[in-house]
Amino acid sequence: MMGQAGNQDQLFYSFNLDEHVPRDHLLRGIDRFLDLGDLRQHLAPFYSHTGRPSIDPVLMVRMLVVGYCFGIRSERRLCDEVHLNLAYRWFCRLGLEDKVPDHSTFSKNRHGRFRQSEAFRYVFETVLRRCMSEGLVRGEGFAIDASVIKADANRARGVPGAEVVDWRKEEASSRAVREYLDALDAQNPGHDHAGEEQPPSTPPKNVSLTDPASRWTAASGGPAFYAYSTNYLIDLHAGVIMDVEATPAHRSQEVDATKTMVNRVEARFCIKPQRLVGDTAYGTAPMLGWMVQQKGIEPHVPVWDKTERKDDTLSSSDFDWNEQANEYRCPQGHALRSEWRQFTNPRSRITKADTVIYRASQHDCKQCPSKDRCCPNTPVRKIARSVHEAARDVARAISATPAYVQSRSDRKKVEMLFAHLKRILKLDRLRLRGLTGAQDEFLLAATAQNLRRMAKRLTPSGKQEVAMAQ
Repeated sequence: MMGQAGNQDQLFYSFNLDEHVPRDHLLRGIDRFLDLGDLRQHLAPFYSHTGRPSIDPVLMVRMLVVGYCFGIRSERRLCDEVHLNLAYRWFCRLGLEDKVPDHSTFSKNRHGRFRQSEAFRYVFETVLRRCMSEGLVRGEGFAIDASVIKADANRARGVPGAEVVDWRKEEASSRAVREYLDALDAQNPGHDHAGEEQPPSTPPKNVSLTDPASRWTAASGGPAFYAYSTNYLIDLHAGVIMDVEATPAHRSQEVDATKTMVNRVEARFCIKPQRLVGDTAYGTAPMLGWMVQQKGIEPHVPVWDKTERKDDTLSSSDFDWNEQANEYRCPQGHALRSEWRQFTNPRSRITKADTVIYRASQHDCKQCPSKDRCCPNTPVRKIARSVHEAARDVARAISATPAYVQSRSDRKKVEMLFAHLKRILKLDRLRLRGLTGAQDEFLLAATAQNLRRMAKRLTPSGKQEVAMAQ
C-alpha cells in the first residue's frame, strides 16, 4: 500500500535545536573554543546610553565567523544561510523564531564602531589567547610570508601612476578614496593632495580610481591586477597564526610588516621567537640586521646576495675579511681598505646605501697577475660591505646547519595556510575596499583559520574529515 504524507498541522511542537546539529559538526568544535563574553564590555564605550537597543554585536561576530569559516563571501547570502541552516542558527544562539539581522547592519557597524574599537583585532587576539592556553603555541620558532589577494578594483578603472588625478570629482565620495587621501595627509602634513595622485616619491605604474591604496602587480605571473598582500606570522609548532597585517602588494612593505607584527606580538603577549623563518625576500641586509642586532632572533632566512659574479671573475666571497684590521685581503694577499690615510676628523665612510666601500691600491692592482680575473674593467678592485654584514654572516652560518634544513621544511606550514585561505575559505578576491577593509577581511579570515585549527586538533571528532565544513 502506497503511503501518503499528511498535511494536517500540529497544534504543539517540541523541537530542540541542539539535537538537530550533528555531534561531529565543525561548528560544535569551534563553539567550544570561541568565547566572546568580554566583547560587549570592549565595545561598550562606542555605544550610546540612550535610544533603542542595537543588534547584539556578539551575534554579528558569530555570524561573520560562520561566513569566513565556510567561505560565504556575501553578507546578504550569509543572512539567508543563517536563516535557513539549523546549525548556523544554533551557533549564533538564534531560536527558530528569532529574526536574522539585515545585511546592511554589518556595513554600518564595520565602518563605525567595529573599526573604531578594533573589534576584529580584539576577537582575533581573544582566539589567539585560547590557542596559547590550549598548548598550540610554543613561541620557539615563527615563520613569516605574504600572499597576494586581488582587490575589488576593475583593471580598466585606473590611470598611469605619474598622471595627476583630481580626486575632487565623483570618486571622492568613495570611502576607499577618502581613506587613501587621509593616509597621504598623514605622511605629508600640510600638503594638499586634492589634485595630486601620489606623495613625492617613485609613483606606481598604475593607480586605481576605485581603490587607490591597492597596488598594481603581476605577482602571479599572469595579467597584472590591483591587489593587497596578507602577511602572516605563524608559530611553527601547530601552524597557529600569531599576527596578520594587510599591506599593498609591494615587497618592501611586506618586509616592513614583519617588524610591526613581531613587535606587536612581543608587546601584547610577551613572546619573542628564538628563530624566524622566511624566504629570500626577508634576507635583505637591513632586515637581517634588525633580527640579529636589535631583536636577538636567529635568521633562518636565505641571504639576499647580489655580489656573486657569473662571468668567472672573482666575487666578494673570494676575499678574506679581517675584522681587527678592518680590511679585506685579495687572493694575492693585497689589502682593500676603506681609507688609506688618517684624517684629523674621522669619517664614517657609510654611503646612502648603508655600505662602506673598500678599495685596493692602484699600485697593487696594476701589477697584479690576477687583474684580468679580478677587475678587468676598472683600475682597482672595490668591495661594498654592508654595515649589517655581521648579521649576514650569522645568517650564512645558520644556513649550513641541520636546524636550517628543518626550518625550510617547517616554512611550508604558512604556505599551506595561504592555500587554505584561497581554496577553502574562498578569499582569493576581496569584497571590501581600502587598506582598512583589507585588514578587516584578513583578520576575520585568520580568526576563522585559528578556530578551525583548534576544532580539528583538540576535539575527539576533529581528526575526521567533516563533510559539512567544505
